[in-house]
Amino acid sequence: MRFVLDASVAMTWLLRDAADGGAAFAIVEWLARPDTEIRVPATWSLEIANVVVRAEIRGQTTAADSSAFLDLLLRAPIEVDPATAELALSATLALARRYRLSSYDASYLELACRERLPLATLDSDLATAARAAGVTLVLG
Repeated sequence: MRFVLDASVAMTWLLRDAADGGAAFAIVEWLARPDTEIRVPATWSLEIANVVVRAEIRGQTTAADSSAFLDLLLRAPIEVDPATAELALSATLALARRYRLSSYDASYLELACRERLPLATLDSDLATAARAAGVTLVLG
């Protein structure tokens, strides 16, 4: 399975937020499959790092739990898109404007559109934009 992974899904694994009905946790099982290929925009690591540190500061997680989570991500079949920055001021900006998204969220949509891949997200605005753009959703 090839798909674009939004940080909202990955952060559910750390924060153990079952508000999505547990669907995001099913994706964790896919990480061990040999046919799984995950694509993320270049900003993904910064987004993950930001949420991790904010969660630690708020007491939502411990440094030990964060380390285990980050180890999981480092072992996962995640490929960072090298074209994110190059397209940020053109295709990504156009999608952000069209669907009224943040540039970060639009970078996931741009990657999914360009690579013709489904998108895994728990962000309702991004999911709505993806549907409107004809992108298949892995969740929901």
